[in-house]
Amino acid sequence: MTIDAPEREETQSHFPTEVEYGRLVRWRTLKARWFQLACFVALLVAVLALATLLYTIIDDSFGLVAVVNQQEPEDVVAGLGHDPAVTTLGELEFDELVGLLSANVTSGVGRRLEREQRFYADRLVFESPEVWNEVCSSSEPTPGCSRGPRGRDDVYALVLERVVQPDVIASYPLVPSLLDPEGFDEEIRLGFESGRFSEYSPEQVQIEWRAWFNPTFVRSPQNATPEIAGIRTAILGSMWLVIITVAFAVPVGVGAAIYLVEYARPTRLNGFIQTNINNLAGVPSIIYGMLGLAIFVRLFESFTSGAFFTAGVPPSENGRTVLSAGLTLGLLALPVVIISAQEALKAVPDSIRSAGLALGATRWQTVRSQVLPVALPGILTGTILAVARAVGETAPLILVGAASFITSDPTGPFSKFTALPIQIFQWTSRPQPEFHNIAAAASIALLLLLLTLNAAAVILRNRYSRRVE
Repeated sequence: MTIDAPEREETQSHFPTEVEYGRLVRWRTLKARWFQLACFVALLVAVLALATLLYTIIDDSFGLVAVVNQQEPEDVVAGLGHDPAVTTLGELEFDELVGLLSANVTSGVGRRLEREQRFYADRLVFESPEVWNEVCSSSEPTPGCSRGPRGRDDVYALVLERVVQPDVIASYPLVPSLLDPEGFDEEIRLGFESGRFSEYSPEQVQIEWRAWFNPTFVRSPQNATPEIAGIRTAILGSMWLVIITVAFAVPVGVGAAIYLVEYARPTRLNGFIQTNINNLAGVPSIIYGMLGLAIFVRLFESFTSGAFFTAGVPPSENGRTVLSAGLTLGLLALPVVIISAQEALKAVPDSIRSAGLALGATRWQTVRSQVLPVALPGILTGTILAVARAVGETAPLILVGAASFITSDPTGPFSKFTALPIQIFQWTSRPQPEFHNIAAAASIALLLLLLTLNAAAVILRNRYSRRVE
C-alpha cells in the first residue's frame, strides 16, 4: 500500500521539525531546572528555619551571667566546719542541708515547708507532733500528711532558695559571651551608672559562666525563683502522659485499623466511618482539649480523680489529673495511629493472606501470624510519630487542667501534674529574662525527648524489618 504525496505531507505535518524539536527539548530542560531550583530553595528555607530555631534555643541556654548571692556558698560551707576548697555546697549530707534550713528560716516558713512535704519519715523538724497529728486528722489535711519525705535534691534546692538566695541580675547570650565577653562587663558597668542595679554594690556581683541546661536543672523541681528552678516535675509528668497515651491509643487504634482493613465490608457505614477518621486527623488540638474537659474531667470525674478506686480522700479533688490528660492526648493521636496502621496493613501483599487461608488457618490466625508481623514496622513508626506529636501539644493540657506551677512529682495516674510544653509556655510568658533562659533550656529537654521517641521508631522499624526478612 502506497501513500499519496498529499497524505504524506499531512502525516509529516503532525511531527515537529528538527528546529521545533530542539526548541521543545530546551524548554522542557529549562522547566526541569527551574523545578529543581524551586525544590532546592524549599529545602534551603526549611534548613534555615530549623537552624534558626536551634540557634535561638541554644543561644539563650548558655552564656555569661551576673550573680549576686545573699550568702556565698563557700561561706555557708565554711560555717559548717568544712573546707570550701574540698567540699562544695552540693556535696553536703542530707542532715546538714536540713540543719542549714532550720538555722536560716523562720519557724513559720519552716512549718509551711514541712506541711507541704516533710523532711523525715520518722521525725519532724519544725512542727510539734501534737499539732501535726491534729492537722493530719482534720477534715482538710495538708499534703505533707500523705506524701513521702523530701529527697536530697529538693532540700538542696530549698537551701539555695532560702539560704544562698542567688539573684541573676543580668545575662548574656552564648554567641556574644564567646565573641565579646568584655561587652558584658561594660553592660554591667553601665547598669550601675544608670542606677538599674542600685540595690547592689559592684563588689557583690560575680560574673560566671552559666549553662542553664545542666543535670541539676533536670533533677530539680519547679520553683518560683528562676535561678534554681528545674524541670523534674515536668519531665515526670510528660513521661506519665506518654505511658497513658500509648496504653490507650495503640491497642484501640491498631484494633480499629485491623477491623477496617481485614474484616469490614465496603458499605456506606464503613465508608462514613473511614471519612470521619480522616477528618478527625485534621481537627485542631484545642477541640480535643474541650472534648477531654467535657468527658474525662467532668463526666467521668469519679473515675479520673481516683474516687472510684479509693474509699477515702482521693489523690485529686477533681478529674484534672494526669489520667484525663493522657486519655485526651490518646484521642488526639488515635486518628493518626489508625490511618498509619491501615496503610501498613494495606501494604502487605494479598498473597500472604491467601497463602495462610489456603493452609487452613482462620482469618484471625492469618492476620495475627502473617499479616501483623509484616506490617509491624510501619505500625510502630506511625504510632510513635503520632505519640511524639501529642506529647508536644499544649492547648489540650491547659483545658484539661495541667498545673502551671506545681512542685510535687506525679506519683500515679490520679496525681495533679504539669508537662514540659506547659512549663515552657508558663516561663516564656514571664517578663524576667532569666525565665526565658530556663524556658530555652526546657525546650532542649523537650527536643531531646521527641528525638528519643523518633529514634525509637527508627530502631524498632529496622529491628522488626530484619526479623521479618
